[in-house]
Amino acid sequence: MLWKLLIRSQLCRLCSFRKMLSASKYRPSLASFTYTTDHQSNKENKRTVEKLYKFSVDIRKIRRLKGWVLFEDETYVEEVADVLQQLGANEATVASILERCPEAIVCSPTTVNTQREVWQLVCKNEQELVKLIEQFPESFFTIKDQETQKLNIQFFQELGLKNVVIGRFLTTASNIFHNPIEKNRQMISILQESYLNLGGSEANMKVWLLKLLSQNPFILLNSSAAIKKTLEFLQEQGFTNFEILQLLSKLKGFLFQLCPGNIQNSISFSKNAFKCTDHDLKQLVLKCPAILYYSVPVLEERIQGLLKEGISIAQIKETPMVLELTPQIVQYRIRKLNSLGYRIKDGHLANLNGTKKEFEANFGKIQAKKGRPLFNPVAPLNVEE
Repeated sequence: MLWKLLIRSQLCRLCSFRKMLSASKYRPSLASFTYTTDHQSNKENKRTVEKLYKFSVDIRKIRRLKGWVLFEDETYVEEVADVLQQLGANEATVASILERCPEAIVCSPTTVNTQREVWQLVCKNEQELVKLIEQFPESFFTIKDQETQKLNIQFFQELGLKNVVIGRFLTTASNIFHNPIEKNRQMISILQESYLNLGGSEANMKVWLLKLLSQNPFILLNSSAAIKKTLEFLQEQGFTNFEILQLLSKLKGFLFQLCPGNIQNSISFSKNAFKCTDHDLKQLVLKCPAILYYSVPVLEERIQGLLKEGISIAQIKETPMVLELTPQIVQYRIRKLNSLGYRIKDGHLANLNGTKKEFEANFGKIQAKKGRPLFNPVAPLNVEE
């Protein structure tokens, strides 16, 4: 039955293709259609194409990526290129930026110059700004709420965040700059209040807050109600204020982005999978906070993957951080350890655990130990004459 369905599908596609070829004799090609509703602009803007060629831009890349910009009546190729060149961008850099972010040419010179001024608030010089634009052109040319963006940059600077960190936010977490500044101020106040209520000290609060924001700026997109609800839920689960602070720091604030219902599901599943008491589960969570973060399907997949490799539940309970590894990483690391004669299922999971760098370091130590001679080459030998 399956092969019949496949043949039928291929025949339908062939018929559709023939109809398309036939119809193409009586209508213009798709390339001549406009991407806008303006019936007068039914072809690519020749002036735009010529200007892009002038700056050595690969038009084919733009057609594949965002061809609609070539159909716009009003574009600013020369003006945008001029702004980039004023900042110190060479011809190759200008071409690269326009090829990867074609919508830049529909941004007016006024808005681009304003964006330049806003971003320069966090850049030491124009050379640094050009480098940032070259790396993240879409972030720079996605222009909106410029005054709000400016106010939020100044607010983050007042908090004590370094410009390099704010610059990273601009390119990877731009949504937080479109929050009304009052919303960001309110979220910062909620975080500070929560930290103090959990027993944090006034002296350490600034350091804690800046580290939290640096690790997870998206926390500012949450609501104050969601943060309070999550904290109340964890307290109901028996976690102390100090333990909740630990979880917040280890999960880099992502805890606030979780729904209490999902956390409860993960807790219930883990408790059943590990056959443990509430107290024992809490200790597991403190060792591996990701248990709260991962969904039930992810936890189930990772536990099953470990069991298939001959690892026992008791071993996982002893080193729960191993749950942060995907089944593919687990398989790869076990194969490498097996190549040295190390049987992970017979020992501790510490050598399997850790980041890639930590694992490679441990693997190197085991490898060196395996290759070490059984005798001391420096010690004198008692050889009978």
